[in-house]
Amino acid sequence: MIRKLSIIPALLFTFVGCAQQETNYELRSPGGQNKITFELENERPTYSVSHEDTEVISASEMGFVFRDNDSLSKNFKITDVDRSTFDQTWEQVWGEKSNIRNHYNELLVNLQEKSGKQRKLQVQFRAFDDGIAFRYIFPEQGIKDSIFIMDELTTFNLKQDGKAWWIPAYHEQRYENLYEASPVSTLDTVHTPLTIESDSGLALSFHEANLTDFASMTLFPTSGTELKADLVPWSDGVKVRTTGSFTTPWKTLQIAKEPKDLITSYLILNLNEPNEIEDSSWIEPYKYIGIWWGMHIGKYTFWEGPDHGASTKNAKEHIDYARQLGIDNLLIEGWNKGWTPQWYENHMHQFNFTKSTDDFDLEEVTEYGAKNGVRLVGYHETGSNIDNYLKQLDSAFALYNKVGVRSVKIGHVGSMLNMKEWHHGQYGVNYFRYILKKAADYNLTVYFHEPIKDTGERRTYPNMMAREGGRGIEYNAWSEGNPPSHTAILPFTRFLAGPMDFTAGILDVENKQGYPGRRVHSTSAKQLALLVVVFSPVQMLADLPENYVGKPEFKFLKDVPVNWQDTKVLNGSIGEYITIVRKDIDSDDWYLGSLSNEEARDLEIALDFLDADATYEAEIYADAEGTGMKNNPTKVEISTKEVTSKDKLNLKLGESGGAAIRFKKL
Repeated sequence: MIRKLSIIPALLFTFVGCAQQETNYELRSPGGQNKITFELENERPTYSVSHEDTEVISASEMGFVFRDNDSLSKNFKITDVDRSTFDQTWEQVWGEKSNIRNHYNELLVNLQEKSGKQRKLQVQFRAFDDGIAFRYIFPEQGIKDSIFIMDELTTFNLKQDGKAWWIPAYHEQRYENLYEASPVSTLDTVHTPLTIESDSGLALSFHEANLTDFASMTLFPTSGTELKADLVPWSDGVKVRTTGSFTTPWKTLQIAKEPKDLITSYLILNLNEPNEIEDSSWIEPYKYIGIWWGMHIGKYTFWEGPDHGASTKNAKEHIDYARQLGIDNLLIEGWNKGWTPQWYENHMHQFNFTKSTDDFDLEEVTEYGAKNGVRLVGYHETGSNIDNYLKQLDSAFALYNKVGVRSVKIGHVGSMLNMKEWHHGQYGVNYFRYILKKAADYNLTVYFHEPIKDTGERRTYPNMMAREGGRGIEYNAWSEGNPPSHTAILPFTRFLAGPMDFTAGILDVENKQGYPGRRVHSTSAKQLALLVVVFSPVQMLADLPENYVGKPEFKFLKDVPVNWQDTKVLNGSIGEYITIVRKDIDSDDWYLGSLSNEEARDLEIALDFLDADATYEAEIYADAEGTGMKNNPTKVEISTKEVTSKDKLNLKLGESGGAAIRFKKL
């Protein structure tokens, strides 16, 4: 479906003038809440940030170090300053909110070294009512030699300490770690988004936007509460390679009164370029089932053998299940040659992306799926052997076009790409962007596993549906699992970056067919709630399909949309609980998801988000009386009642429990 872009004409005013006599400039957001101050202090650029009367970031350093200790951070003068304002409302192809307002004030500071090489550097600031952003522009200035960035000097000198929610930056599991909470002053080197509950009472999130042809930024503490940018290096230690000129990603700081308000900030998306895919009618959100969970719990194997999951026979059985359940997409992993029992280990695996295993016929399976109204979701596991994948990329994508596959999951299991480069270094950044563009050439939507973090590029390339980039539900199948608090942390941390293929919807949370002693640490009702809480335009109903047959609670999983008109966060506390409501883009219905950590709790929910002049039927799926993670966790109580916007509902969440509600307009 193509929707017309709805735009409020932008107001653009520019003031240009000689500014050599001034060294201090202020920029306020349109509503005045956030202020950036730029100052040239002793010929060195600094910036600071405040929110209303609260100083958030004290004077902080800026600049770069090039090869041979060549510093671009001092001896500057200001040549001119431009100011502008921008106000536009744009429409997402898909998303958690259909129409997004992009409203900011901008300050562009032009600097030049006073002597020596007299190089130029621009710093572009934008102030939004929900945060601030800035980036560096090193303009074309006749430099013929390659530019090697060895360090970025940007610091974030936090005025006050606070509780930071973080995962380590340089770990073999990439982003797949459990979040820890500790004072900013005691942090390790950490990934972004980095969420902080500041001692000032504000909620903060550091991240970046529009990460293109650059190394991703991690953060580490220098002294006290000052954080410094640490660009992820190439294997030879160089941070960024470029020629002639460069523009960095936007450094972002989202600011809110409460952590829950960070979730409905769209600052990251607004800092990306508009949609470059002119006809996006082929880009469609969807739900899917798969053979995936069966392989993780040990029922099937990824590799060929007597228990191979991706056989023609098993694929057809799953297509039959999909048709019976009313789900029109099916993921099949392990259909191609190259899988071995060691597939997940660090080796340069040699997967073949066009040749099927001996027990699988791709054309036969896709034809059978088409006859039954079920489309296959493609899968490519690279094993992080990127050289091998790129050699086969065009033929692999062409094969999917031939058999009618429209979406492909692409995995990158391995500590390093090509066993050499970080997934989140400049090499990885460019690789993932290249794959995204190439997929668009073949009208393929993609979602990445073991990816680079999301920085909002789904606005520019909406065929970028989702990605992993976090510790998903599969850890519950074969490890100690994710603690109950994990899903109450992710919305305030990982999900601030963008959609995640979390793979929820497990009804058999006790893993009766899985490894002994392994289970999902939640109730089944909480799994229903996750389909609302964890946003993705591609949602996997991850359980074995036979576990859905005949279960009344499956109706919610089938009904809940994956594309939304609006999103509101009703309550939430990081690591404890959260309640989110979303409005369906294709109807007047609202959906609610609420979940708790290991504590049982009662939450009173006001329904004032509903239309004031309407009555709704609330279809409620909740933990049954006495149900909790350790006590009858699969029991879901289903009830209905008529409600209006004036009503309140009392939700009783069990231990690691949840509630899911459909509000159907009558």
